Amino acid sequence: MHLYSKIYEFAASAGALEGYVYQKDKVDMEALTNWVENLVAAYNHLPSEALDEFQSSLDQTIGRAIRSLSSASGQEHEIVRKLKSMVVGSLPDSANDFQKKKWFKR
Repeated sequence: MHLYSKIYEFAASAGALEGYVYQKDKVDMEALTNWVENLVAAYNHLPSEALDEFQSSLDQTIGRAIRSLSSASGQEHEIVRKLKSMVVGSLPDSANDFQKKKWFKR
């Protein structure tokens, strides 16, 4: 599989996860187990040169998911800890922190 395809599939899954958990008081943490484990596995298989290019954006996407999940399950839940393993920078302030300007907008 071409690297661009791998990045797309990884990013689509990360974005879908963020949307799925966004501002929910309750989520089925068991249902998220495979999803998050697959995300972490994919992340660990991506080359560091590729990660360097999008890590700050990933920190924001996964960070917002972490903020949503933390409010429902706590900072120490296993899924939250696994998601944190993909974050290099700081977490966004909240699940609503959409401050970044889109690259395609002026």
